[in-house]
Amino acid sequence: MAIVHVTTDSFEKEVMQADKPVLVDFWASWCGPCRMLAPVIDQLGDELEDVKVCKVDVDSEPSLATKFGVMSIPTLMVFKDGQTVESSLGVQSKATILKMLGK
Repeated sequence: MAIVHVTTDSFEKEVMQADKPVLVDFWASWCGPCRMLAPVIDQLGDELEDVKVCKVDVDSEPSLATKFGVMSIPTLMVFKDGQTVESSLGVQSKATILKMLGK
């Protein structure tokens, strides 16, 4: 499944109303650790059929970062049924992210 780039306008539909778990990557193009994490996120987006993978550019969507208390990036959050159930800060391994997703 392709990665969905989410905006303030599409967040409710794409993340909060999703019918499966959603992994959201809060990132920015200038962030070195975000660039290090990006290939892992892309790989998960390609491999996982039962999880939606989304990205939020905090420079373009600062209100979403504020709403979810994102103070540092990269921040990963897992949403299920419209609720945040897991979160992590910084670069994470694929295995750690899969564990966050219950895999």
